[in-house]
Amino acid sequence: MANSKVDYWLSDDGLTLLKGWARDGLTDKQIAKNMKVSRSTLSKYKREYSDISDTIKKNKDIIDYEVENALLKKALGYTETLKKQKVTKDGIIVDITEEMHITPDSTALIFWLKNRQPKKWRDKVDIKEDDDKEDGVMIVDDLPKF
Repeated sequence: MANSKVDYWLSDDGLTLLKGWARDGLTDKQIAKNMKVSRSTLSKYKREYSDISDTIKKNKDIIDYEVENALLKKALGYTETLKKQKVTKDGIIVDITEEMHITPDSTALIFWLKNRQPKKWRDKVDIKEDDDKEDGVMIVDDLPKF
């Protein structure tokens, strides 16, 4: 006898929900609650059905790294190989390969640095007056070191 509950979670609609919940950061306990099954039933589904296990795992862990890698790639710039086809005036189809350099994206650079090194790259710089100095010298803390 087919288990209609697990059949639903193996369908495109069910797997899409599981992907979304995993990407939103829900724990297995929370995902099981949303599925209206016990935590142990979810564990059983994950052991018995690789589609369910892989969907939850990929969208919990791997997606974060994929996005991080894409951001870093965009921040640093990269070279893309483009493959095209061209028809010559004689009607012959010719394959063409081009290298295209994508320049670094300053917004991605700023986002990366501000989040990875907030003390060094934050917008706000703390400025403190030195009460011991009467000549009005300001001491600036936390400037980037070059």
